[in-house]
Amino acid sequence: MPFEKLSAPSLKSLFVQQLQGMILSGELAPGAPLPCERELAEQIGVSRAVVNGGLAELAKQGFLEISPRQGCRVADYRRKGNLSTLIAIMDYRGGVLGRHEIRSILEVRQALEHMAAARAIDYASEAEMEALGDTVAALAGTKTHAEAAEAAFVFQHTLAVISGNSILPLIYYSFKPPVITLWLRFCRLYGVGALCRNTERLYSCLRARDKAAAAAWIDAYLGEAIHGSQQIYTEQEG
Repeated sequence: MPFEKLSAPSLKSLFVQQLQGMILSGELAPGAPLPCERELAEQIGVSRAVVNGGLAELAKQGFLEISPRQGCRVADYRRKGNLSTLIAIMDYRGGVLGRHEIRSILEVRQALEHMAAARAIDYASEAEMEALGDTVAALAGTKTHAEAAEAAFVFQHTLAVISGNSILPLIYYSFKPPVITLWLRFCRLYGVGALCRNTERLYSCLRARDKAAAAAWIDAYLGEAIHGSQQIYTEQEG
């Protein structure tokens, strides 16, 4: 069996991870100023190019605010962050999402799914509905949790595409990493069969062009995941 090559993280990656950890742990509070690039480079023992690139990446992730004249300060990432912030938090926690993040993602998904389903019922062609059915069949044929999570994403993304809204598929795709994580957890807790049944029932509502039934089912099964019998977080998670 072939093994993958191992590679050490770059100095920039190590620098980014160190600052992420200090910010997420609260050691560096929002508004706290950072030393200048030269001083940071001297303290850490790396080049200014490494520091410059790391600070730029952290700013892109929503953890820092960089001003040409005022220097660099820690940002309030919960207020000014973006999807890159969420993915960075997941990476920092080893791919684990906290209870608040999970609930928030599910609530956003619920709103988006209502929109995608209603528009698909109104605007999708019969051929597009049949293509969506193919993704349901592919999900039913999966054998592993990872395959099921990927297939479930394909179904949701295809639904967004056939909704006719050009921005909705982009939003769905941008949320792929955390959504895949949630489906993996769902499959581990409740099995691939439960994910298949939820998806098949939604598709049957879409295929029948029944908006009320689709909306009711979206609220029912996502409601179970948010606060019902199929939650994908535990009371111990923060």
